[in-house]
Amino acid sequence: MLNRRQFLLSTIFGAGYVGLRTLATGLPASLLLNPRKAFADGSTPPCAGKAQFVIFNTSGAGDPINANVPGTYLDPKITHSTDPTMIATPLTIGGQTYTAAAPWATLPGSVLDRTGFFHLMTNTPVHPKEPDVLKLMETTKSDEMFPSVLAKQLAPCLGTIQTQPITLGAASPSEGLTYGGQALPIIPALALKATLTNAPGALTDLQALRDQTLNQLYDLYKNGATPAQQAYVDSLVTSQREVRSIRQDLLNQLASIQDNTPASQILAAVTLIQMKVTPVIAIHIPFGGDNHRDIALAAETAQTVSGVATIAALMAQLATAGLTDQVTFLSLSVFGRTLGPTNTDGRQHNPNHQVSIAIGKPWKGGVYGALAPVAGDYGALPIDSKTGQGTMSGDIPAVQTLSSFGKTALAALGTDPAVISDQILAGQVIQGALA
Repeated sequence: MLNRRQFLLSTIFGAGYVGLRTLATGLPASLLLNPRKAFADGSTPPCAGKAQFVIFNTSGAGDPINANVPGTYLDPKITHSTDPTMIATPLTIGGQTYTAAAPWATLPGSVLDRTGFFHLMTNTPVHPKEPDVLKLMETTKSDEMFPSVLAKQLAPCLGTIQTQPITLGAASPSEGLTYGGQALPIIPALALKATLTNAPGALTDLQALRDQTLNQLYDLYKNGATPAQQAYVDSLVTSQREVRSIRQDLLNQLASIQDNTPASQILAAVTLIQMKVTPVIAIHIPFGGDNHRDIALAAETAQTVSGVATIAALMAQLATAGLTDQVTFLSLSVFGRTLGPTNTDGRQHNPNHQVSIAIGKPWKGGVYGALAPVAGDYGALPIDSKTGQGTMSGDIPAVQTLSSFGKTALAALGTDPAVISDQILAGQVIQGALA
């Protein structure tokens, strides 16, 4: 247990637990790791731009999230749950009225106005292909997983302790993430709680660690930094009072985790963001799962209701933590489900249609892409890259909508266009989805 705890601490806080010193002092890890170089280079001012932390919801089950969102109520032949809690309901996004299952209409207008629903094609009906979908079906450079592509671009600007994403909620091996081709550990919410709150816990000695670290930097700070660099460091240094508040707040949050449910995952994710551990955190919110024999679509109904409620809870927690404008929520599943009129007691795998969701400040709320009858069921249409409209004449072919979603996310989060083209080798940015 001790070895596992040490492993998790080093995973979360890096070699030498530099992340704890970052948390205790407010200073970036790059400065603490090599202060002489940081001062020689002009210290480490924060990046300008749109970089955000990302909470990344992914599922290898192929959830029927694509069956109940805006854009799927235009064709009366599409099957929806008949449960009263899922009744077709109007909702307004960015001043435009759409129709969706009732749970989506419960999201606050301020959230919906920042929510994009993307009708995409993953081009696979196979559960174990989830890692390939996370590589945007082999369109990322060096077959890097999309969450890792995001993390590499965001970490320098956010000043996180580590670049590698952290996975909290993988429900199957296919949902595990890799970074540079290497598998990343899965850290369930309960393991995070046990690692950080057990006495003596990693968070209990932050004040002493703050004072020790600042004392070690003092001579170099006074004699090796310019007045401008000293002012920059002073602006970042966390006071003892703030450290006490940070420690207690984080301990209270972590102590309230009782299981590994989606609610606990989002609480753990928000805590990791407050600690600036990583730019990308993967979770799993069920939205119906692999529902081949879902009588009257009961599981789809229950999990859609609970899934949307979990998203609403996440947005509320971000608001309470003052993180509303600093975090983007993204979702991507291995595939969607079939939508035709025969799907009343379960749905089959649909390689032609999956819906991804993006919520955050960089996004213009709306519906991007559309669907039409394809191969005996329904599939995603091509997308017009300028407007985001789904149309047969769109310049983004259906098979490139997945990689285009990846490019659009990078653009929304402030990545240079040349880097986007280098990292994702197909598709186009959907300009109409950007705020």
